[in-house]
Amino acid sequence: MCGIVGVLGLHEAAPLLVEALKRLEYRGYDSAGIATVNAGKLDRRRAVGKLVNLSDLLVHEPLAGKSGIGHTRWATHGAATTTNAHPHRSGPVAVVHNGIIENFRELRAELTAAGLSFESQTDTETVALLARHYIDQDAAPIEAARQTLKRLHGAFALCFLFEGENDLMIAARKGSPLAIGHGEGEMFVGSDAIALAPMTDRVTYLEEGDYAVITRAGAVIYDDADRLANRAETRIELDATRIEKAGYKHFMAKEVAEQPVVIADALRRYVTSGQDALPALRLPAEVDFSGVDRITMVACGTASYATHVAKYWFEQIAGIAVEIDIASEFRYREPPLSPQQWALFVSQSGETADTLAALRYTRDKVAKIVAVVNVPTSSIAREADLALPIMAGVEVGVASTKAFTCQLITLALLALKAAQDRGRLDAVGLAKHLGDLAALPGLMNHALALSPAISAIAEELAEAQDVLFLGRGAMYPLALEGALKLKEISYIHAEGYASGELKHGPIALIDNRVPVIVLAPRDALFEKTVSNMQEVMARHGKVLLISDAQGIAEAGEGCWRTLTMPQVADAFAPILYALPAQLLAYHTAIAKGTDVDQPRNLAKSVTVE
Repeated sequence: MCGIVGVLGLHEAAPLLVEALKRLEYRGYDSAGIATVNAGKLDRRRAVGKLVNLSDLLVHEPLAGKSGIGHTRWATHGAATTTNAHPHRSGPVAVVHNGIIENFRELRAELTAAGLSFESQTDTETVALLARHYIDQDAAPIEAARQTLKRLHGAFALCFLFEGENDLMIAARKGSPLAIGHGEGEMFVGSDAIALAPMTDRVTYLEEGDYAVITRAGAVIYDDADRLANRAETRIELDATRIEKAGYKHFMAKEVAEQPVVIADALRRYVTSGQDALPALRLPAEVDFSGVDRITMVACGTASYATHVAKYWFEQIAGIAVEIDIASEFRYREPPLSPQQWALFVSQSGETADTLAALRYTRDKVAKIVAVVNVPTSSIAREADLALPIMAGVEVGVASTKAFTCQLITLALLALKAAQDRGRLDAVGLAKHLGDLAALPGLMNHALALSPAISAIAEELAEAQDVLFLGRGAMYPLALEGALKLKEISYIHAEGYASGELKHGPIALIDNRVPVIVLAPRDALFEKTVSNMQEVMARHGKVLLISDAQGIAEAGEGCWRTLTMPQVADAFAPILYALPAQLLAYHTAIAKGTDVDQPRNLAKSVTVE
């Protein structure tokens, strides 16, 4: 959610911290700040709003020192003000923090009784005051940090800096990701490997409950029982070109356009093909659905809608019953789980707090835990029995686009493997489905060519106060996803409905000011969807029909607007139709002048409940 950076360097820290924080802007934030130690003196600078405000402040009030910590904040406690911005400081201690300290009120009362005063509304300031309290009681900085960590309840990633300590940082994680970067005579800390990429490609990921004592000579890591922990150092490989806009106005536009490429990448990873053989699946040997009688899929937001689409595939193609759960609700209803079932968790970042907590709930209750993630080194990937990377590459735009379609591809391949393992698909039938999937990158290029037409429609759509999306079958979850995209970045109220549910309440909203976007390829359910569409038009609703040429020819008359999509296999139409839904949201946001890549109140990686 927020961004953390730490530097024990050989050069001035402030420019490195600001540059690293820029690479974390995609996470979303409302304020930023840095703190450094220079000749033993601790100082900090903070600013509300974009990082450019912090940069301007540093021009007028420079901050020297080769040791420092930095932070971009997304509010959980307290409004976006300079006082509430990180780093938080109390006496000789400065702290940056991702997550939530759940017992901060009790700690705050205890510290107030001890004579310490607070200046912010945040939970994080409690951490700084608590460490200072232990230092006031003659604890050394390392011991003060250790004692502080023992008192904290909740989810956190923390990085401490101390006055008088030019060569010391303390980093800790519990429920929120944190990585240590290794340099030559330098050390770094980051909440995301992207932040560290320009400085090092050697990274150690802290595990749950770990804390690290970091100097320029290296890091000594302890587990939550204060035992020395040996954590592996890994090499990170980030394609720098995928972190740049590459001539596009926004990251979202670039990432929408990248979908044919990344979909092809995912297919190449998991599908074999040859001139003399039918295409076949190349999934890990552990992916064997023989004997699996049920699957529980758990995710949040866009990833949850991907599981809703996948439910149709697993049930219709593979014949396996699937239960879908929103991660934030899953463990609280204490669902019954079986040793014969699998649990499948989907997350773009692999750090989604609710999804990770749900995964931990299922441990030892199911036969296998499978993670479908975009970051193979993430917490969810590491804690699952098996992780399947979706191959989307770095996704910077807060509103997920290419990660969504890559999730769908990976889930579709899993459904086909399930059908094969259960004897419902022979080699020829499997090859037919794989051929349909292989056609998608080319079809996506045709869909992307609709962008100018979609832009023209969006100019009018931007005037709406409310928008409805309709779909049937596997297009219903896509209607939910289309509505989510529109509300995320254009701030227009939008809702997705199963087309057949229209008459059960939502039809009361229909008038000539409410656009209704109908996602309806010419499939077995098309005629029923057209009937629902006619009900909208009979009440003067403005219908945008998105269908193929045959569907437009049969039902396009009387529509407000139409978009003609290429013909696609019925089963995998949701993957292709995701593109016009994304482009409608993007161009509508452009027409309204909203912040496409960093929409208000949203964060890319949600690491708190």
